[in-house]
Amino acid sequence: MGKKRLITGVVATAEAVRLADVDVISSYPIRPYTGIMSELARMIADGELDAEFVHAEGEHAQLSVVYGASAAGARTFTGSSGVGVTFAMEVYSPISGERLPVQMAIADRTLDPPGDFGSEHTEAESCRDQCWIQGWAATPQEALDLTLLYYRIGEDPRVLLPQYACQDGYFVSHIAGEVEIPDEGQVKEFLPPYKNKHSLNIYDPMIIGAQIEPEMGPPLQYQRYLAVQEAKKVIAEAYKEFGEIFGRKYSPFVEEYMTDDAEVVIFIQGAHTITAKNVAQKLRNHGEKVGVVQLRTFRPFNTEVVRDVLSKFKVVGVVDNSVNFGIAGDGGVLLSEARTALYGLGDKTKTVGFVGGLGGEVITMEEFYKMYAKLKEIAKTGKVEKNSYWLPYEL
Repeated sequence: MGKKRLITGVVATAEAVRLADVDVISSYPIRPYTGIMSELARMIADGELDAEFVHAEGEHAQLSVVYGASAAGARTFTGSSGVGVTFAMEVYSPISGERLPVQMAIADRTLDPPGDFGSEHTEAESCRDQCWIQGWAATPQEALDLTLLYYRIGEDPRVLLPQYACQDGYFVSHIAGEVEIPDEGQVKEFLPPYKNKHSLNIYDPMIIGAQIEPEMGPPLQYQRYLAVQEAKKVIAEAYKEFGEIFGRKYSPFVEEYMTDDAEVVIFIQGAHTITAKNVAQKLRNHGEKVGVVQLRTFRPFNTEVVRDVLSKFKVVGVVDNSVNFGIAGDGGVLLSEARTALYGLGDKTKTVGFVGGLGGEVITMEEFYKMYAKLKEIAKTGKVEKNSYWLPYEL
């Protein structure tokens, strides 16, 4: 049985990295993720964690360090936020292409402009097609659990893919919550030592990261595609095993909240899920048939599961905490994903997008009340007047 502490998301992540017994950590400061590295540096200095800590000269170098270390057989960890995430973009595809299960924490902040300290998912979603496992924690507890889960999933020999373990800047990274820190024995039972069959070996030399001939490209990309498909099975297995060992049971792809008999729901990921749930609870107390569907795994996006869940409702309001200028539907990535998942089912389930929380702003309870009111209006009239609404200006 673990012990409970009141800690922030960045400290919870550091605790999970310690429990995972990582070998190599690479850092470069940019808030709000920096607190993870500060805590890990303290752990190493105090003898709580035996790991190599490399302070790189920038984010590109950070990812290059863990790239090489993972290729040599080490369990690795790094992270960043905002423009730091995008600065390292060149290295993400080579890491997944080499099938190296590096883990990177992303504590979201806005890109420049305005570059504010606070949640916006744009920088992390910009990486969504790099063949990394990706999802958002909504609480510090989920931040700890997601870190352990992603090592377990990414290092599975059927997957061998890197992972972005995301948490909302400030709303998760710097707001404390009650976190149960598991025993080391539980973690060892859940997370076996990292072994990659094609690790670098001085007695069996190989070339890593070389340019390849054009005809080699299609099979390499198809192998990555197959790994992502296989990851869906492994994700389901890992979440089930996690619940059995740690007692915290999560739905691996989407999690429903108060959706029994619901006519309208909010579809959302990340920390603002908590506010959406609070508002749904209050509306339920007044007899409103509303609920929340939390997307837990963003990549791979499980189209079949999302379709099965969302198609049960009359209207789905999709909340995007990101900017995607010029995208189809004028909303965000989640709106496009939800509509794709529901494609072919006719007009049974209507969708409308809401873009909010930009620049690190709070999506307020009042804004969620307005969203639910709009969804209820659509359910009553059957008319969707706009594809999406930008908060707070258009609702």
